[in-house]
Amino acid sequence: MRAPRLTQLFPWFALVDRFSWRHDMSAGLLGAVLALPQGVAFATLAGLPPQYGVYGAVVPCIIAALAGSSRHVVTGPTNANSLALMAALSPLALVGSAHYIDLALAVTIMVGLLQLLVGGFRLGALANFISPSVLLGFTSGAAVLIALFALKDFLGLALPPGTSAFGILAFIAMHPGEIHWQALLVGAVTLAATLALRRWRPRWPTMLLGLLAGFACAQLLSVIQRAHAGIEIVGPIPSALPPFHVPDVNMTALGELSSIALALTLVALGQSLSIAKAVAARSGQTLDVNREFVGQGLANAIGGLFSSYVSCGSLNRSMPNLQAGAKTPLAAVFAAVLVVVLVAFGGGLIELIPLAAIAATLLLVAYGLVDVQRWKEVLAVSRTESVVAGVTFFATLSIPLDRAVLLGTLVSLVAYLYRTSHPAIRPLLPATHTPERRFTPIEELPLPHGEECPQLKLVRVEGSVYFGAAQHVSDQLQLFRRQKPEQRHALFMVKSMNFIDLAGNDLWRHEMQERRACGGDIFFHRPRTPVMQMFAQTGLLEKLGDGHIFSSKDQALRSIYEHLDINVCRTCTARVFKECQSRAEASDELIARSDG
Repeated sequence: MRAPRLTQLFPWFALVDRFSWRHDMSAGLLGAVLALPQGVAFATLAGLPPQYGVYGAVVPCIIAALAGSSRHVVTGPTNANSLALMAALSPLALVGSAHYIDLALAVTIMVGLLQLLVGGFRLGALANFISPSVLLGFTSGAAVLIALFALKDFLGLALPPGTSAFGILAFIAMHPGEIHWQALLVGAVTLAATLALRRWRPRWPTMLLGLLAGFACAQLLSVIQRAHAGIEIVGPIPSALPPFHVPDVNMTALGELSSIALALTLVALGQSLSIAKAVAARSGQTLDVNREFVGQGLANAIGGLFSSYVSCGSLNRSMPNLQAGAKTPLAAVFAAVLVVVLVAFGGGLIELIPLAAIAATLLLVAYGLVDVQRWKEVLAVSRTESVVAGVTFFATLSIPLDRAVLLGTLVSLVAYLYRTSHPAIRPLLPATHTPERRFTPIEELPLPHGEECPQLKLVRVEGSVYFGAAQHVSDQLQLFRRQKPEQRHALFMVKSMNFIDLAGNDLWRHEMQERRACGGDIFFHRPRTPVMQMFAQTGLLEKLGDGHIFSSKDQALRSIYEHLDINVCRTCTARVFKECQSRAEASDELIARSDG
């Protein structure tokens, strides 16, 4: 009974076996090695002592992995959260002071509680508005950012503090002599070893072994030059065991922190959601967004009590975790535990790992993130989706990640609203060149095609008619009436009109009034149930009367034909419908009898 219960609580538990353990342990070891230097750097960005960045790679990482939905997302401090925290708290307390640390931990707990509310109220449906094109642009942009920031350590550059991603390229272009050839050699060895192993031994932990090859190269250079050859290394790592600490913050400070917590919640959720969806898109996993929000909320709410500041899904660790072969969230758990173990027992070796080797690993991750085939497909298929992906890509390179995703999502929603506000309104004709005589849009018929019926307009409505689309549809229908006023009757094929609102209902009422005023009428073919319900609730169905709603085209034409002017039919040369021929023959017979 224990296994089924565990599977219900942790669905990924069904994937755990000896095979997954081996891959998860290997990915976890790589994740721990990556987490140590990043944690120290991010804590510095946040204005906190270095050990707080390492603390953030332990408790939040474990909780989010077990309580969340994604099998590959690794949670911890990020540069965006660190910079946002620093900017928000620095006006309230001296950076790095005990009070500043208490504020940082208190706001982390508040962020976690807000995230729990989002997940608890099941607002994760908002994630559905992040389209695949947004994720494509975000992932590609993030790959470029990872690669650019990794270049600093890969080339052994000493950059001014706060240098931007593209500032790194400018620095390289202006100071090529600053490239440290020993660091470049270590990075190149790491790349070569990893790529060779991927080709010849793909089942081995290639990224970890490549990192060890870079480590060995750095050690060899240090022996040859009797020093560390000037290669920057991870350096001393403080204790990784996070202490329990309740932040000492009064009610006044909590009030000041509330707006900061809300802003940081949006930043953290935006990053976590984007990264989780990007990773899930590459792994093929179905993501439970609400559970992911709950996992992130628990990670921050509990992590804040264990000296961890605001954390979320980390792209720099999640993608290496996926590419290193992680199978279950246990890889993130192993990474967190190994952070503590490595600092406690292997700190002397960890601190000697060259940053150039870590940078080479991140360059490989960045390369794997760029889906060239998907870009070709999007560019070839859809101009709109290409614009959405392109805007998100450039936004990711120029503004904070969460805002970039928000901008891309906004552009995709605007594009969607534009499309839905311009439903296609297509005049139809029977395809006389086919036995079925299927009603076909006129522009799709081969030339020469027949004429339209001079009395009856056939129109297909391809989309819902709501307040945003009502004006466009109204303009099209008015154009039809103005171009051919003699077509007083109209049959609308509306099975693709999924719903209408009051504005749409008013449009059809106006169309009915206009056509009846000139002696015609309107008819509908296969309106959907929500449309019929709206017609009934507003009284339009009663005003239409019997014989205006049809379930088949043949039935509709037979009934409408009785409303057409027989005198016009006698002289008509279009003969669009099957009924035209029988009416013409009957008319000729009637004329012959009267003449006789």
